Amino acid sequence: MWISPSKAMNGERAVVLVFVFRILSSLPFSLLPHALSLSLLSLFSLFVEIRADDSLFLFKTRPGASSGIMLGAITLPTVMLSKLIQLSRAFSLQRIELDELEHMTMQFWATSACCCGVLIFLSIVMWCAANNKNPHFSCSVWDAKFSLSCVILYSVVCCISLATISHTGFNTALKLLWLLCHGFAAVKLIQHLLNTFPCCASIGEALLVTSGLVLYFGDMLACTISKVRAALSHPIQAVVTAKSSRISISMLTTLFEQVCRLLISPELVSIRYGIKRSEIGIIIQGVLLGLLIFSAVFKFVICLWEYFWGADKSESRQNKEIGRSLIFFTSLGFIMIAVAPSWMMIVLDFDVHPLLWIFLFVFSEPLKRLSLCIYWLGLIFASVLRFYNISKNSKIERILLRKYYHLLAVLMFLPALIYQPKFLDLAFGAALAVFLVLEIIRVWRIWPLGKLVHQFMSAFTDHRDSDLLIVSHFSLLLGCALPIWMSSGFNDRPLTPFAGILSLGIGDTMASMVGHKYGVLRWSKTGKKTIEGTAAGITSVLAACSVLLPLLASTGYILTQHWFPLLIAVTTSGLLEAYTAQLDNAFIPLVFYSLLCL
Repeated sequence: MWISPSKAMNGERAVVLVFVFRILSSLPFSLLPHALSLSLLSLFSLFVEIRADDSLFLFKTRPGASSGIMLGAITLPTVMLSKLIQLSRAFSLQRIELDELEHMTMQFWATSACCCGVLIFLSIVMWCAANNKNPHFSCSVWDAKFSLSCVILYSVVCCISLATISHTGFNTALKLLWLLCHGFAAVKLIQHLLNTFPCCASIGEALLVTSGLVLYFGDMLACTISKVRAALSHPIQAVVTAKSSRISISMLTTLFEQVCRLLISPELVSIRYGIKRSEIGIIIQGVLLGLLIFSAVFKFVICLWEYFWGADKSESRQNKEIGRSLIFFTSLGFIMIAVAPSWMMIVLDFDVHPLLWIFLFVFSEPLKRLSLCIYWLGLIFASVLRFYNISKNSKIERILLRKYYHLLAVLMFLPALIYQPKFLDLAFGAALAVFLVLEIIRVWRIWPLGKLVHQFMSAFTDHRDSDLLIVSHFSLLLGCALPIWMSSGFNDRPLTPFAGILSLGIGDTMASMVGHKYGVLRWSKTGKKTIEGTAAGITSVLAACSVLLPLLASTGYILTQHWFPLLIAVTTSGLLEAYTAQLDNAFIPLVFYSLLCL
């Protein structure tokens, strides 16, 4: 079925295509399969988004937002591909080992498989709805053929790419199985998110969160398997040696050796996980793993508790709330102090308890790091107290009030990123853990903090939040943190860690404030974004870069950032902020980071 260009293209899709073209034009010839896969993924996601525009009633998505499927499907794969381009430069200069390049290659294919799996799922849902004679759907045989062609071509390109980094065909099959597991997990997770948290996110936003979570915890699982394999390898090899000495010519012994080699092979988890991992990265992963385990354990314990004691009518409601609260904080403390640190010590071979390691790390430079903590706490206390009172008593629009927190992020994170980047990494992880715990307390109404946290957080919400789930503070924190975390290790582009702070703290803030006060010319008849606001956002980011680059040079950075690519990166991210109806705190920093890596 032919799709007219006027229906196929809007402002957001046009900017996304420009973004993808900029990434593809920067790829070396060695990454040609990756370029083909990204092109196919972009084309497939554009097709699915167009077909899904009239089908969103199947999913209870965030009101007022477009589906955002194309943006959600290509954002993380392009981030990984940009990082892969950067590591390819490092490998050509012999700055990194081959293992790290192969690890990033598998990360790209894992994110790509997650997004492709969800796109296939959405296509099947629409096809089934059309076969059920639903009047809101129209799917033809051509639609099915086009979707199937994209999937088959994508699979062929993926197989060719994986074959180039595998030693045998069996290893290639194992890698494909690993990617298939990622795709299946992404489909199940996005279904769970859209059903559990209705009206909280668009499909594109849910797809971004889904692919990120599957990639992150998949990496964690593979790293754990690799460590367990290494721990078991020596006893198994000893058994193989003992058996071989008894029956040196036995076919059974030879078969046993082959099976043992397969079981202890690093290829079983698809990639070589012997790459160096930082202590801070492992601690953040361990904390998030602990909170995931805690949520499942607490829900299970509460179900048991209500089953055995919930029927007791004589017990007062307040006593039940107190009992529930005791279970919550006891299980949280046990998992975060005992269970999660045990995993960290296994994976990274910590010589001390991770909490003790954090204490020693902070007090290795006590004057700088404690002073920074005092500075942060002072800013947070003064700002929250001031803005909370304004939000309760003023008629200032919420969207403008929230931009003050973007400026607060600049004041908090910019000095720390320049002078204490490792400590800022740890602080971001701690802040994320605190936000997650507070959101769990708010959602489950844990006595005595649940209602207080809900009342406080509700003062800063807008149309993109709901009573069920408040995500704006998460998106701002992660928007600033993710570029910094992803810039660890080799980084020949000094501005990439600042992508979130520049795009959200400066660009987005100036665009909103100038557009709200002086904006006249709108980008579209139905939207609120203005040309004046976008121009102010782009100009402010370029001005900030002109100040930041000499400052970085004075602190020892070797500057390799050129102004014309920087202008393209700033303009593209600014236009995406103007046109997108998605949660810009989540997408803009990742897009800007990807372009800065080039």
